[in-house]
Amino acid sequence: MAKKVVVIGGGIAGMESSAYLAEMGYDVTLLEKENSLGGHLRNWERLFPTMRLGQEVLDFLKLGIETKVNVIRNANILKINRIDKRFQIELERGASFNADALLITTGYDLFDATKKEEYGYGIYDNVITSAELEKMFMEGKSILTPTGKIPKKIGLIHCVGSRDEKVGHVYCSKVCCVTAVKQAIELKEKLSAVEIYCFYMDMRMYGMHFESLYKEAQEKHAINFIRGRLSEACENQDQSILIKVEDTLAGRPLKLSVDLLVLMVGFIPSKGTKEIGKLMELEFGTNGFYKTKDQHTLTNVSNIPGVFFAGSCTGPKTITNTVTDARAAVTTVASYLEGYNLEIRTKAFFQ
Repeated sequence: MAKKVVVIGGGIAGMESSAYLAEMGYDVTLLEKENSLGGHLRNWERLFPTMRLGQEVLDFLKLGIETKVNVIRNANILKINRIDKRFQIELERGASFNADALLITTGYDLFDATKKEEYGYGIYDNVITSAELEKMFMEGKSILTPTGKIPKKIGLIHCVGSRDEKVGHVYCSKVCCVTAVKQAIELKEKLSAVEIYCFYMDMRMYGMHFESLYKEAQEKHAINFIRGRLSEACENQDQSILIKVEDTLAGRPLKLSVDLLVLMVGFIPSKGTKEIGKLMELEFGTNGFYKTKDQHTLTNVSNIPGVFFAGSCTGPKTITNTVTDARAAVTTVASYLEGYNLEIRTKAFFQ
């Protein structure tokens, strides 16, 4: 009889890991709390750095689980009990599942921009988030300010909710800079006459071809990049947004009015990550994401035998990194199920 694996979370990591585990012959059940699979990927029209459609990647992921994975949607987990070396998962609707291993892929949530009150989100109409801008792209709408005007000047603010001790997030979210570059290019392609200003702390372009996209933004699209952090935003009489920034390269304060201000919100641990973690007494790191057994050699292993992690539940990742991490987690889960203990080799080497 095939050994059973329950995957918790139907985003990128959950879908890709489920597909691989099923292909390897395991009995896989994928639990997703929402009605649709795909997580945040469903909300992205185009992906950096190639500008391919997000739907193409989502279709690829769905193809892997169509026939061999038992997918349970609207799955709200009530209890998870460990009995000997097996797990019993109970849902609120009364269904229950047994598993020889659990793979947790609960992903991330986006930072709540209202917590940065000085930026004006939720206060001024023409301050929006990067997620809301992406929704405009998804829906194919004309790019207008929430007050109905064609913007002539747009400001994009990096690192909102990331690298910020005031909100308790000192880590980098890894994707905000390149997301700003991608969205700035898309805005310029849709509104050729618009002036775009990106305000950044440091340009952190973590992936292959990301730097080329940054160069294209400057040379081809004339997007302005200003090193400085926003200190305050307020509304003018015409509902444009006056922003105050310290230009750290020029060493002087800068004031600029924009018609639309876009806040590049970072990653935070998801609600599901917190709930499952508390339910199972999993260890959390100082940043609030799951703590892995070892940061170099056991990056998919939890503090509980038979429970594993994949994707952004352990920290911010790009889509490419998430897919790679999901496949790595599959190898780790399979090794555990087949009786190979990677921890023994790790401990023996580093003692």
